[in-house]
Amino acid sequence: MPELRQFTRARPGSGLLTATVPREFVHRVAVAEILLTGWTRAGADRFTITAQWPRAHQLHVSPDRSAYEPLLIAETVRQCGALLAHAAYDVPLGYQFVLQELRTDTRPEHLAVGSAPAEPVIDVTVTEVRRRAGRPAALRYEAVVRLGGERVGTGGIAVTWTKDSVYRRLRAGRTADTGSLRLPRPLPEPLPPETVGRVLAADVLLAPTARPGRRRLRVDTAHPVFFDHPLDHVPGMLLLEAARQAVRAHTGPGRVPASFHATFHQYAELDEPVWVELSEAAGDDVQVVALQGESEVFACRVGAVAG
Repeated sequence: MPELRQFTRARPGSGLLTATVPREFVHRVAVAEILLTGWTRAGADRFTITAQWPRAHQLHVSPDRSAYEPLLIAETVRQCGALLAHAAYDVPLGYQFVLQELRTDTRPEHLAVGSAPAEPVIDVTVTEVRRRAGRPAALRYEAVVRLGGERVGTGGIAVTWTKDSVYRRLRAGRTADTGSLRLPRPLPEPLPPETVGRVLAADVLLAPTARPGRRRLRVDTAHPVFFDHPLDHVPGMLLLEAARQAVRAHTGPGRVPASFHATFHQYAELDEPVWVELSEAAGDDVQVVALQGESEVFACRVGAVAG
């Protein structure tokens, strides 16, 4: 497959136009949610990917529009894996991707929003390609994110995928288009938005409970960012944001959740309650887990730094 071009040339004399990559390659429907603008191959399993970050965003920019949120780096690195799987490793469109691990470490002091959209460069090294019947079936990769040559974050992801027919068998009729999912309504009342670093109640993912250290996950399938398209399970980025909010509520506004080391153990189903709990980990880190029934579906060690 030919490599995508970062730029499309307009009529003679009019200069270059920046374009995003095809939305299908990053598993987004809304063009506004596409962060990547192009890629080139730097070696057998090494790539350079370009992106653009908006100066305002419902989730990925601070409410006062002064700084990019650290989880924007996580979403950027996630999109890199989807893009490379399709464009560089020939994974057909329509395959179902499953995020298994995600690690990101950021430097919030270098994430200020400037006078123009930031244009980070991401260097990606694929460290493992697992194959099934001779075809790629999983990737593990490392990423370094730079702005103006300054390293602002790193990331690592493990992701697998399967063809849609196999996925449907695995999900046993619980896919988004079957009409079998009965979502709980209404949503439980949220924590006060300011306690989790949000302005809108609609962006708050946690509801209080009577048990200290435990919150209930609020899953709104109409949310335009987390549910950019119909899904049959709680998406990984929503769980990461819930971990961020849990730590922010725990530490207060003086500390910024800046690193996330997450493992996704199994699907978090939409029609069963999910409980978010946290406990102190080593040093300044906080361990966050999401529980459904008797199972731990997600675990994330979050590191917070002085804000």
